[in-house]
Amino acid sequence: MISMMDLSLIKIISSHYYIKRDKIVNKYEHRGRYFFDKFEKVNAPLTSNLIREHCEKKITIAHDLISKTNKVENIVFDYNGFNAERFWHRAQLILREQGFINFTAYKTKTPGHLHLYIHKGHTDLIEGYSLASRLSALFATKMPIEWRVFPTIDLPRDFNILIMPYEVYKKERGTSWSKHM
Repeated sequence: MISMMDLSLIKIISSHYYIKRDKIVNKYEHRGRYFFDKFEKVNAPLTSNLIREHCEKKITIAHDLISKTNKVENIVFDYNGFNAERFWHRAQLILREQGFINFTAYKTKTPGHLHLYIHKGHTDLIEGYSLASRLSALFATKMPIEWRVFPTIDLPRDFNILIMPYEVYKKERGTSWSKHM
């Protein structure tokens, strides 16, 4: 189970959350495509009891990546490939090279899949879209594309959500590695 300290690294928007339902809740049309949503938005605070139930896999909760003021705290890579260790290693090198020093990978429900949160801080939504697509293109030059990046302009705003992580995979904090370069 993930600790609240590890979750605090994400800076989750806790004023509301999304809960997965067994049926389609909403239908959206975005850029000529239809999207069917199984996550229902709940306009209530995200509490530690809900997070505990999620970690026990009784319910599935997702959190929003975009705040009400159109700010983004994290750029997130949803890795769905076959070699998480290799992805982590390559991503770590690329992010260090680009000057990012705070990022964390979390395990998801599916074994071998990761959510890599790059902690950016208060970033405007348009800048977040641009940075996410630039980093994705940079990753694509070094490894096969086995991820989706968030936030993305290609999905409706209510689809820029991610399921809460279950466990920390690995994390990078500060510049302790730079003394070895």
